[in-house]
Amino acid sequence: MTLATATEVNSPAQAPAASAVSEELRNVLWWHCGWALALTVAAVVVSVVAPWSNGAPGLALIVGAAPAIAAIVALRWETEGSRIGLLAVWALAGAVAAGLTGGLTGPLAPWCLAPLAAAILLGARRISWGAVLSVLALASVALAQAAGLTQPPPTGVLAGALSLVGLITITIGLAAAILLPRSFQAPATTLHDEAPLAALVAAQPLLIATFDADGRIVHAHGGLRADLVRRLTERGLIGAAEPDAQAGLETVLFTAAQGGRGAIRFPLAGPEPVWLGLAMARSDDGRLIGVLHDATADQARETELEAARANAEALNIGKSRFLANMSHELRTPLNAIMGFSDIMRERIFGPLPVKYAEYAELIHDAGAHLLDLINDVLDMSKIEASKYELDLEELDTREPVSAALRLMRLQADDAGVQLRGLLPSEPLEGEADRRALKQIVLNLVSNALKFTPRGGLVTVSLQAIAGALELSVADTGLGIAEGDLERLGRPYEQAGDAVQQSRGTGLGLSLVRAFAELHGGEMSIESRLGEGTAVTVRLPVLIEPQAAQPVEPPSESGAEVIAFKPQR
Repeated sequence: MTLATATEVNSPAQAPAASAVSEELRNVLWWHCGWALALTVAAVVVSVVAPWSNGAPGLALIVGAAPAIAAIVALRWETEGSRIGLLAVWALAGAVAAGLTGGLTGPLAPWCLAPLAAAILLGARRISWGAVLSVLALASVALAQAAGLTQPPPTGVLAGALSLVGLITITIGLAAAILLPRSFQAPATTLHDEAPLAALVAAQPLLIATFDADGRIVHAHGGLRADLVRRLTERGLIGAAEPDAQAGLETVLFTAAQGGRGAIRFPLAGPEPVWLGLAMARSDDGRLIGVLHDATADQARETELEAARANAEALNIGKSRFLANMSHELRTPLNAIMGFSDIMRERIFGPLPVKYAEYAELIHDAGAHLLDLINDVLDMSKIEASKYELDLEELDTREPVSAALRLMRLQADDAGVQLRGLLPSEPLEGEADRRALKQIVLNLVSNALKFTPRGGLVTVSLQAIAGALELSVADTGLGIAEGDLERLGRPYEQAGDAVQQSRGTGLGLSLVRAFAELHGGEMSIESRLGEGTAVTVRLPVLIEPQAAQPVEPPSESGAEVIAFKPQR
């Protein structure tokens, strides 16, 4: 097991880029060497088959081989400028060779296309350069031939031999340039970039490492604290971690080894509270590669946030308990006030002056309104404190809905709003909390009446849809603004203007949502400003009727068989 220092660079990580560069250079050099060898053989064959009377053909063959020698020099530095310069050498050599053998009508005129072949070999980005230089070579030869600066073309067997050399070499050169494997993409870093890359890896605060299957570091690079790196090197990931975190680390190692990705934050064993974050995956060559960072500060912030959240929850629970106790204590004197006001309203102990009777009526109405508010606060407090328990019973779900509509009929008449109930004629048997279902209807209708002006309509419908009980309360009132829709359903949130908000506590819809969720259902609101609102509550409480069980025939022993009616 080895651990690289902070300034070392992982050579295997750079091996693909280096091999790509060397393979491309090797192919380019092989192509140029093949060109030079082909021209050498051609010169020998031509000199034997058709000796030339002057030195122009031989000089043309030598000039045609010059770019192969220039390639060895130009590609040593491997820069963009050196490659463009090499293409220029090919253009010049092709033009000179064509001029020495008769110009565009001579046998070596095809060599003016040599820059294009070399450009294809050197990569797609240089093809445009090769095409431009080939056109320039052809144009320069044409101008030289028109000015009489080119040599006269060879004749006889020599002309045929040179024509074959020109056509064969340029054809094979183009085909080889296209077919030879090469890397068209420049490597991410060239050789002279290694030193800055090594400094960058050493300066970054993470530890990039490879691990064996047991979580021990094989190679590591980066600027993680030296003492932490030493502990991880000596004990491995699992051995250096707290016992409670070792199982999680084993899971991350197993997941990464199977080709997945794993991440964990774990504490190191020791007196100093140190947490490390680890992200691990498997590379294409099967190695486990991970990135480690010091997560002590992150863990401290998370601990603080968790403590703050727990404190907020405790305060919220305490608030709910306080409201529940306070509401309970308020109901006792309030019931007494309402009871005595009822006695006065009914004049049980004799007549009262008209003014006193009016005051008794006002006291009773105010007490009833206050009792409703207190009941809402008490129910919400119980729900928030997780102390509200449903009293489930089998019932016809139409009954609590009808009872709520009867209670709200007088309020609707006072508001000048038509209240309509659309209930099925057949029973809708379900298992639900009767009081909660009734309270849902009361709250929704009360809200609808509050937001519906005189002459409007509030419709309460009940039906069975897809095995669930669906209760809908729709009104033709003011509607709810989009910004208010996002808030409604949360405790103590209200919509509308100040006058409308003063008539409630903001608990109506939140209680409806809470009662629906306690039954395993949900509440949804649809509204358009100025057009009305529809609130739908879906409760999975319906009881499906069971098929009648077949009566078995009497047994052979003659025992009596009793058939029971199907139970709901």
